[in-house]
Amino acid sequence: MVRLDNYLARHAAEKPEHVALICGSERVNYSQLYERVRKESLTWESAKGKAVIVRSSQTIDFIITYFAVHMAGKIIVPLESDLPDTRFENIKRVVEEHSIPEDISDILFTTGTTGRQKGVMISHKAIIANAENLIDAQRYTKDTTFIISGPLNHIGNLSKVWPIMMLGATLLITKGIKDMGAFFTALEYSSSTFATFLVPASIRMLIQFASDRLRSQSEKIDFIETGAAPMAQGDMQTLRELLPHTRLYNTYASTETGIISTYDYAHNECIAGCLGQPMKHASIQITETGNVACKGPMLMSGYLGDPALTHTVLRDGTLYTSDIGLIDAQGRLRLQGRMDDVINIGGYKVSPVEVENQAMSCPGIKDCICISANHPVIGPVLKLLYVTNDPATFSQKALIKHLKERLESHKLPSYYTQVDKIERTYNGKINRNYYKSQAEKPHA
Repeated sequence: MVRLDNYLARHAAEKPEHVALICGSERVNYSQLYERVRKESLTWESAKGKAVIVRSSQTIDFIITYFAVHMAGKIIVPLESDLPDTRFENIKRVVEEHSIPEDISDILFTTGTTGRQKGVMISHKAIIANAENLIDAQRYTKDTTFIISGPLNHIGNLSKVWPIMMLGATLLITKGIKDMGAFFTALEYSSSTFATFLVPASIRMLIQFASDRLRSQSEKIDFIETGAAPMAQGDMQTLRELLPHTRLYNTYASTETGIISTYDYAHNECIAGCLGQPMKHASIQITETGNVACKGPMLMSGYLGDPALTHTVLRDGTLYTSDIGLIDAQGRLRLQGRMDDVINIGGYKVSPVEVENQAMSCPGIKDCICISANHPVIGPVLKLLYVTNDPATFSQKALIKHLKERLESHKLPSYYTQVDKIERTYNGKINRNYYKSQAEKPHA
């Protein structure tokens, strides 16, 4: 069985001086990386149990630990760096209580839409398939310098380590996009081919607060991938204008499915929710209920210690998601929202994402969420909570007019409320569970 850590020895022999990792002032070439991984792996070989639970960090040390655990024949369970001790111990107890299949390399914990802790088991085979999917679809090369600016215990950023290490390219680690200075400093490294992964919320920050600096780097940035949350079409169009020489990818992926499809909206139609054709090892189908289902070697192996929960989504090699979508005439996946989020209004099923995308295209809107509210006469209706760039001058009437020109009548919100912010999760997704819980609270 080929494993990702096998490539480190090859690169150490064939290109020992090539820079593998950069973080701040520290640089590690492939010869040094392999030796540090090999040395640390000896420690993990004698560790108790099959799994090694660690707090992740955006550091070279974490990357070395990640591969050292694999080289030692163990399974790594990377958790958030600031995870409370009580939850850390709970996860540790869960991992120790259950048997783990032999071919598993990583277990990534996600709370999902229900808030329940789920340990997603990922095999060595899946990691290789995911790496090959990205290399083939997004044209990674051995000259790519990939900037990591997000947590490495989630698949969005962790999955970018895989193709970089497979090719023997360079990984440049920063502490996060909140420090935009660090992001632009990373682009000063002597490389002609930069790439990065940014969630839509991070892209919006760059557009709003550093558009001129971003435009000045257009020649350097080979491609930017986004995912994890829907991206507003207005932001997509703005980014295309700022980076005319850059490939811009919107990718369909999740911890359970792996990396499935991608779409370059910079060099094709700019369509919100379009996620392109399936990658090299993936296939997609739409079920009778409109849900997206995926096949391929990049799928998870199952949920740790929960075969019943696994069977609800993974059956006969097909993973059934809660995402609603369609395949268009060009064979591209077009995502329309999640089954859990659909709002039933007068017999019509409305995806809040569609309403939000249109609201976000209105000049002056900074952020928004469409939720269900109760009308005293007609029952459930739509309500739009929105944040503006300039609350003092923004016209709610202009927003309503904007939506009326773009949405069917049953998709129009009945209520509009201007708020200071929209609650989001760590990776930029709208925190719909927060608003659902608020709606369920009894009124005084």
